[in-house]
Amino acid sequence: MGWLAVLWGLGGVCLILAFAIVRLVAISLDSFTYQFFWYHWLVLLLNVAFMAYSEGYRGFQKAYSPRLAARIRHLRDHPRFFHSILAPLFGMGYFYTTRRRLIVSYALTVVIIVLIIIVHQLPQPWRGILDLGVVVGLCWGMISILAFSWQALSQSEFPHSPELP
Repeated sequence: MGWLAVLWGLGGVCLILAFAIVRLVAISLDSFTYQFFWYHWLVLLLNVAFMAYSEGYRGFQKAYSPRLAARIRHLRDHPRFFHSILAPLFGMGYFYTTRRRLIVSYALTVVIIVLIIIVHQLPQPWRGILDLGVVVGLCWGMISILAFSWQALSQSEFPHSPELP
């Protein structure tokens, strides 16, 4: 049951990210059908660099991905029925975690939803410019999730905390 939970947990998170990436790539590519002026290109470059660093490197690679991998490893080693059924949510830290992690996970989710609503209101090419930065961050995130998960599941020691209660 542990390995099934690993496949479901890791696969579920990757499917969520892949769904977002595919949808946002289409919107981002559509923005290139509009005329870009120098300031569009400047904002595009700055946004992609900012999102690669803040979302991809700092958000995913330094924090989220190692914790997710540690939680997936814990699920493999200590499978519980409820945790296994909800493995993607368990991995993302939506339950059975520290109080601080619960607050951060739910607060971050609310902030992301609000940002999605706001960016959705922007006209093209601005929406596509911002979404391209998100695509870069999410792609970086998915790669780091897979890399950390490989390490967590293939090595005897994994130095990251799953932040369990």
